[in-house]
Amino acid sequence: MVTLGAVSGRLPDFPWDKLPQYAAQAREHADGIVDLSIGTPVDPTPEVARAALTAAVDSPGYPLTIGTPEVRQSVVDWLAGTHGVTGLGLDQVLPLIGSKEFIASLPSYLGLGPGDLIGYPALAYPTYEVGAALVGAKAVATDSLTAFGPETPKLLWVNSPSNPSGRVLPDEHLKKVVDWCRERGVLLVSDECYLDCVWEGEARSVLHPDISGGSAEGILVVHSLSKRSNLAGYRCAFVAGDRDVIAELLAVRKNMGLMMPAPQQHVMAAVLGDEVHVKEQHERYRARRTTLRAALEAAGYTIDHSEASLYLWTTKGPDGPDCWQMVADLAAQGILVAPGTFYGAAGSHHVRIALTATDERIAAAAARLTA
Repeated sequence: MVTLGAVSGRLPDFPWDKLPQYAAQAREHADGIVDLSIGTPVDPTPEVARAALTAAVDSPGYPLTIGTPEVRQSVVDWLAGTHGVTGLGLDQVLPLIGSKEFIASLPSYLGLGPGDLIGYPALAYPTYEVGAALVGAKAVATDSLTAFGPETPKLLWVNSPSNPSGRVLPDEHLKKVVDWCRERGVLLVSDECYLDCVWEGEARSVLHPDISGGSAEGILVVHSLSKRSNLAGYRCAFVAGDRDVIAELLAVRKNMGLMMPAPQQHVMAAVLGDEVHVKEQHERYRARRTTLRAALEAAGYTIDHSEASLYLWTTKGPDGPDCWQMVADLAAQGILVAPGTFYGAAGSHHVRIALTATDERIAAAAARLTA
């Protein structure tokens, strides 16, 4: 008899399985649900992506795990031109089949397991914890380097701009983390999927020379085109950084047959070379953010951080209702949001409210909040 569940039993409960009853309640609203929970793009895939896909649709051969020189050069050029990251070579980039699979699988690619320590932010995308659990490693959720005590993690995740809070870490903090990791031989991986979604101030890549010292040693950065370019359905992402680590990842991934489809590689190169669609989408989200934030504040909510990303990190304060009560209250108004505890115990008095809905649905949510 085959015994199953040895791996899945180590994983946390899938958080989204806890929302259906609130979704059902929100759907009962006379004007329908406004779903601001998951954060999936709703606007059209840009024309530059569609044209690139059409041009590459005849693709009978196997792609390479390493990706085409063109797609890797587009990453190098984009990081340099848009984010000031200099000195990267083509052998320091790998295309990914979306960023989530990579985040969940990275500990296994690195050979981590029981006895190894992985650190990630106190408020965090759940997949960092999943990656540690899959290999049986110890995971510590903390924003303080001193919290590790005498232990040294093998892998440390940072996420700026943050999902869920939208917080942007200052350059000085990121540089401190880089220096701390290099002194101890810790691999630092920066999840930068929201680096193009900044509303207040400025966010920088950990590979920016002011932070990294002009070297990618001991650093990886992970980027996704899902939100930036409305390509969630295309699964286009990449990892870049330390040459030796990238080479190891390539050696493992090509044995596993992990290859971004060739048409998607063509699309990724095209969209990374076009900033017009990014600016247009950015302004759509800015307008939605302005409308939704004003309505939430008028309804007595407070927005914490949220200077970047595609969410409003919303609360009524530590003495107000907990996150599940706010989920229920908003569901009664036909608005579905994500409870803060999906992202760690530190989110117990917050909800994450996505900007990824149509103008009409955002306006509907605002009207309900201010009625």
